[in-house]
Amino acid sequence: MPETTPTIELATQLMACKSVTPEDAGCQAIMIERLQAAGFKVDQLRYDDVDNFWAVHGDSGDILAFAGHTDVVPAGDEDQWEFPPYQPRIDKEMLCGRGAADMKGSLASMVIAAENFVKQYPRHNNRLAFLITSDEEGIAINGTVRVMDYLASINESIKWCVVGEPSSSDKTGDTIKNGRRGSLGLTLTINGVQGHVAYPQLADNPIFSFAPAIAELDKTVWDKGNDFFPATSFQISNIQAGTGATNVIPGNLHIVANFRFSTELTVENIQQRFTEILDKHQLKYDIEWHLSGLPFITERGELIDAAINAIQSVTGLSSKLSTAGGTSDGRFIAPSGAQLVELGPVNETIHRINERVNAAELDQLTEIYQSIMQQLLTHS
Repeated sequence: MPETTPTIELATQLMACKSVTPEDAGCQAIMIERLQAAGFKVDQLRYDDVDNFWAVHGDSGDILAFAGHTDVVPAGDEDQWEFPPYQPRIDKEMLCGRGAADMKGSLASMVIAAENFVKQYPRHNNRLAFLITSDEEGIAINGTVRVMDYLASINESIKWCVVGEPSSSDKTGDTIKNGRRGSLGLTLTINGVQGHVAYPQLADNPIFSFAPAIAELDKTVWDKGNDFFPATSFQISNIQAGTGATNVIPGNLHIVANFRFSTELTVENIQQRFTEILDKHQLKYDIEWHLSGLPFITERGELIDAAINAIQSVTGLSSKLSTAGGTSDGRFIAPSGAQLVELGPVNETIHRINERVNAAELDQLTEIYQSIMQQLLTHS
């Protein structure tokens, strides 16, 4: 095994905690102890079954916050893993185990970077903060969104935020996420009339009724995107109908679908155009909408420049900006007006069996985070 480093040592401690969402399983206690030892003031914020904390170093000035989550997705069939998922180890230069990439490796890099930074700049300008939750991989109702409400209640705001989500494609730092598409889900029921397949004139098959609408929805151009976002997409993920019997026309058709949308559209635009199509085809329906997050974008400014400069200095890479991928807790922070980026390790194995990340690149990530701190927190 290669010689360990402070970042890898802390990452393995965190990964050994079986913190399947929304459980924290002791991760935050490890982080809090280290941050308090470095001079951070910590507010522990537990909401229902979710642990969160807000930690701040410095007395005044703008806030640079590092945000992340200690919870992980389930490992699945642990017998399918090359190594036990909660017994992290280095194998062929890769740190292996659940949470290596998403996102305990990033958490370790953040903490070590902060320790190094405040040791070098104990009386830095502005403030350095951590916003950590154990409710990101699950329903995400008692995590970051609640902490942001808490910050608003004490008249505190974040100016710059780095979310440690695994943003990179091939090498750590090659991609910075400077925004995300919105996510609007729906559950739709098309109502028909159940009957016997031998007497279709006495029934109304909702599958056939909905078929023309599916074709039109598939061909609809919702928008053409813009300089930051691809065109809005609509996808059906689940369709279910029937009683299980072969001789029964179903009375209802149930659809689960999702819009990933750009800043070209509002939620109201999407809902209106969608229901207009249903009404055009004279469908009888019930619909429930589920907004997971609005689209957000951070344009070039102090934070993005600091991140690009840090990556170039540490790795030699020229980063690209991207808004691809799913949602993150950035959707709860960006609406406050914060400049926000997601910057973390390679995302190839996240949520997969045999999750792993290059150990040396986590050490580079620590240097990148520390450089961002120095650029934003040592000027007047």
